[in-house]
Amino acid sequence: MKAIVITQPGAPDVLQLRERPLPVVKHNEVLIKVKASGVNRPDVAQRKGNYPPPAGASPDIPGLEIAGEITQIGKEVTRFKIGDKVCALVSGGGYAEFCAAPEGQCLPIPGNLTFEEAASLPETFFTVWSNVFDRGKLQPGESLLVHGGSSGIGVTAIQMATALGSRAYVTAGSKEKCRFCEQLGAAKAINYKTENFAERIKELTGGKGVNVVLDMVGGDYTQQNLQILAEDGRLVLINTMKGKDVAVDLSLIMRKRLTVTGSTLRNRDVDFKTAIAANLKQHIWPLLTAGKIKPVIYKTFTPTDAAAAHQLMEDSTHMGKIVIKWS
Repeated sequence: MKAIVITQPGAPDVLQLRERPLPVVKHNEVLIKVKASGVNRPDVAQRKGNYPPPAGASPDIPGLEIAGEITQIGKEVTRFKIGDKVCALVSGGGYAEFCAAPEGQCLPIPGNLTFEEAASLPETFFTVWSNVFDRGKLQPGESLLVHGGSSGIGVTAIQMATALGSRAYVTAGSKEKCRFCEQLGAAKAINYKTENFAERIKELTGGKGVNVVLDMVGGDYTQQNLQILAEDGRLVLINTMKGKDVAVDLSLIMRKRLTVTGSTLRNRDVDFKTAIAANLKQHIWPLLTAGKIKPVIYKTFTPTDAAAAHQLMEDSTHMGKIVIKWS
């Protein structure tokens, strides 16, 4: 099979299309002929040598989400059959013509979606569900602030929170991105380059603050995130793009009874990810089928243009998901 390979740690041009052997399918896995692969920031980090894959994942083929058709099933597989169209969260190896995925991490593709649209779902949908709803415990009627509202995580969080009865605020880096987020359903998008997001959130919430903050920034955002949380609020961290070492006022956490938590998804076991998939199928997949939540794709690339896809991700000019389409 053909695969997009990290030939050595470095810039986007280290991604090269090479021949690789087909994956060996385990008893609880399916083999998927990949029609499309989603592109995500962890792929960029792995390409740079900063995010090694977990044990058992492909060491040089990145890619955490795929969509395609099942061509082989392991002897313990019971939920799917050959020919089924699925999307899947994987621990690596998604930038390839074929990829093996645990049965429990696969979801059927809603009939109204293309392979490209389906490939844009797993990484962000699993991440948002696990962090906003499982860890952050966002409830209908509560409010959520998402940093990076026009990112893949952002567009998923806006739609998912809004569809389930919560109010979503976001930060974004331009007027265009702010308009885009509000068109998706954000109650208010704050341009962090021209406004102080903490002050705006206090104004928008009448001084009460938000119930949950989903943060992929870290650094000097951390103390401001704590300041704008309502009493019993929850700060959920999923990345630290501005730094992992911070100073915070611990008395603020105690006074307002705040919860500070966070997680990474890639290194969690199959049972954990299978449980998330079950929740998505029950609570979110019907909303996708009904068109109440929609995939948002910014641009699609061919496998030979994988370097350009990564460059776009690093430039952060996109709004929505970046996808590689296999012929």
